Amino acid sequence: MKRKWQQFGNNRLLMSIRRWFDEEAGSDQLYEQSTEEIDWVRIVPFLSLHLACLLVFWVGWSPVAVGTALALYVVRMLAITGVYHRYFSHRTYQTSRFWQFIGALLGATSAQRGPLWWTSHHRHHHRFADQPDDIHSPVQRGFLWSHMLWIMTPRYFATRKQFVKDWSRFPELVFLNRFDIVPPLGLLIILLISGRLLGLYAPSLGTSALQIAVWGFAISTVVLFHATATINSLDHLIGRRRYNTPDHSRNNWFLALITLGEGWHNNHHHYPIAARQGFFWWEIDVTYYVLVLFCWFGIVRNLTPLSPKKRDSNRIDDAVPAPH
Repeated sequence: MKRKWQQFGNNRLLMSIRRWFDEEAGSDQLYEQSTEEIDWVRIVPFLSLHLACLLVFWVGWSPVAVGTALALYVVRMLAITGVYHRYFSHRTYQTSRFWQFIGALLGATSAQRGPLWWTSHHRHHHRFADQPDDIHSPVQRGFLWSHMLWIMTPRYFATRKQFVKDWSRFPELVFLNRFDIVPPLGLLIILLISGRLLGLYAPSLGTSALQIAVWGFAISTVVLFHATATINSLDHLIGRRRYNTPDHSRNNWFLALITLGEGWHNNHHHYPIAARQGFFWWEIDVTYYVLVLFCWFGIVRNLTPLSPKKRDSNRIDDAVPAPH
């Protein structure tokens, strides 16, 4: 039996399929792989999610379905920005182990991989921002690579464990990270059941199981992914620079709106450990406002402040070009 399992694991096609369900499958091999060719089998779930959006022409729409999509977009974007990014990646505040897990679980439902994978690659990005070793720099590799192609290659499938030793001591986070397909599938099942119940007991709402799933899961998740990915791609290309950071990060008000505050990216690269990324009152940062609200309720605590001295240091004129 052990020999058969090894033979199964050594088959490249089957190994790619195993990685749909187990992020750790063949991880030792992934660390050693230098190929940046797209693994089409591995990304079948990602491609299928995009194709599922076309079902909207069949299922139509309803206020309930669209509302579900918008609500899940906002909640999961907050989990990505407020938990995956500002908590796990930069530790800009503290919370209890219970709320840490709840935030990680919500973030995992976004289908943007597990919390340790996300954090490890983001920390690597900050260490080498827009340098040749940066994983997803549009300056080094172009827009499409930084936006989405990099996640499709075997070289970046595995979690960079050396960057997340602090979080790897929590078995619940390790589990979410390894079986990162479980939370999105769980959300999909909940939406299908909810849509079915609404169709049966509230037919006047004009919705169904498939319609709720298409809008609440497929469309919401795809839009969420591409909105998040613009910070890697567009926010290093388009916008204004306030601070003389050694990278090409920009501040972009539109990206800040659709990502609930992440578009103030030059601010963030200037001072990554600040809980807020909109440094001035006119820079809308919804994620920070929610974190402050959570502080009032005791869910989070000790938000890392931004001092006026730090805010006003290392500033440049907006006309100064990004470094070369």
